[in-house]
Order: sequence, then C-alpha cells, then structure tokens
Amino acid sequence: MVTALLLFVVLAVLQIAIALYVRNTLIASASEGARFGARADAAPGDGVTRTEALITSALNTSFARDISAQTTTTPGGVRVVVVTVVAPLPLIGPIGPGDGFNVQGRAFSEEQVSAATSMSPP
Repeated sequence: MVTALLLFVVLAVLQIAIALYVRNTLIASASEGARFGARADAAPGDGVTRTEALITSALNTSFARDISAQTTTTPGGVRVVVVTVVAPLPLIGPIGPGDGFNVQGRAFSEEQVSAATSMSPP
C-alpha cells in the first residue's frame, strides 16, 4: 500500500516537472521568436517561423500548431512585437487538453529605432 502511494507521488512530481519544462520551453521560444521578428530587417511573421522551429526542435510538433505574431503599441507609444503560442497542457506524459498553455513573448521593435535615427539631423 505504501509503495503504491509513494509511486503515485513520484509520478505526480515527474508530471509536474514535465509540465514546467514544456511551459518554460514555450516561453523561451516565444521570446526568441519575438526578438527575431522585431529586428529591423525582419517581419513579425519571421518570428512565427523561428518560434515554430525552436518548439519543434525541443518538443513534439503538436506544441507548435497555434503560433501567431502581431505588432502592438504600448500606451507609451512604443511598438513591440508579440508572439503568442497556444499549446496543450501535458497531463499524462506529453498528452493533454488542447488549450492548456497560452504564453507570449514580447520584444522592442527595432524599426522605430532605425526610423528615428534616419530622421535626426546630422
């Protein structure tokens, strides 16, 4: 009886570790994709491609099905690129419900820097 309970606790801790690993990987990939899409010579769509490549290299392709990017402006007038990833929450190994994680990565858009420097007087 005690062995079964101990085994259950160990498996539960292992599953929590898997879920945290997936969450941290998704956040890091979304942030890197946002930085990639925020470059002056790139578009937000390039960030989606980069994010998908990072997620599929570290996790299963099912975690990279719903990725989007957009450029938004903060209340202070700063343009940022936001990459959003919606992925399943792993409940039993890597299997779980579809919309468990909704993570975002944000990055300062470099286009506003290049536009500001080209308008400044010499």
